[in-house]
Amino acid sequence: MKTYSIALVPGDGIGTAVTEAAWAVLEKAAARDFKLSGTTFPWSCAFYEENGMMMPEGGIETLRAFDAILLGAVGWPAKVPDSVSLHGLLLPIRKAFVQYANIRPHRLLPGVEGPLRAEGFDILCIRENTEGEYSGAGGRVHQGTMDEVAVETSIFTRAGVERILRFGFEQARARRGRLASVTKSNAQKYSMVFWDEITQQLAAEYPDIEVTSYHIDAMVARMVMAPESLDVVVASNLFGDILTDLGAAIQGGLGFAASANINPDRSAPSMFEPVHGSAPDIAHLGIANPIAAIWSGAMMLDQLGEHGAAGRVMAAIERTTAQGIGVSPGKDKTETITAAILAATD
Repeated sequence: MKTYSIALVPGDGIGTAVTEAAWAVLEKAAARDFKLSGTTFPWSCAFYEENGMMMPEGGIETLRAFDAILLGAVGWPAKVPDSVSLHGLLLPIRKAFVQYANIRPHRLLPGVEGPLRAEGFDILCIRENTEGEYSGAGGRVHQGTMDEVAVETSIFTRAGVERILRFGFEQARARRGRLASVTKSNAQKYSMVFWDEITQQLAAEYPDIEVTSYHIDAMVARMVMAPESLDVVVASNLFGDILTDLGAAIQGGLGFAASANINPDRSAPSMFEPVHGSAPDIAHLGIANPIAAIWSGAMMLDQLGEHGAAGRVMAAIERTTAQGIGVSPGKDKTETITAAILAATD
């Protein structure tokens, strides 16, 4: 029986509870076909407080030996600034393992009521994950004086833009054949015009795909007013970050927001995580919704090639929400939702 080695990084706050829940479901879904071997790493803000770093030296190379990474949540702003926790763990992993495709599905699960009148939408947001506005290029001078200057430089490379767009085209081809490329090229006349040009160049290679370019403000409006018109949406690091939080909102909340950080050529492990954050304010209450983490785990199984097990996990989630369990924030305990999904898992 095949065994997959998984690095578990529960992280901070509710990350520990939802990771535990997800792992229990994944192990049950795997039991009849393959094995999952998990190794837990305590890398977190608590680890930072004790050691002065979010993960130890050599942490990246330690993770490289695994087939995939399942992450809970990172961050505890009252203890460690977000700029430290993010740049000390999450971003280094994404960049070191060339996880350039961040994938987030947005659709309503059975029994979940979103804030919109629209219900029949199924959007796959693909966010460029390693460069763009989050490249980290820039600096500050004359800090604390009236002459202080802060510069943040976005980096867009042809290789980086082309590969994320090509990934988006391939996803659209496997789905409903529509791709929306998102920029702000009327205002950002260098990087975003560059993105638009590459979109049109690649469109010639995919004549079967209906391609539309949107400005970010128009896309925000469309996701609210006509989400059912969208299939695959591709955007830069910053725009994709914002759009996917909107996507989470229209699908009922962050408790349903799953994500995958994919290395498409499989030269390094991919990482899977719910995007709800560590939620320190409710971490002690036992009411965190584990569905986003479990959905992320299903995406992990799918990426590993275990499509049957991934489908069983998603079917169990849908059977659970259809019964009204886990559909309202704070209504059900984490353990109640987990137990229901476990019972529904074949």
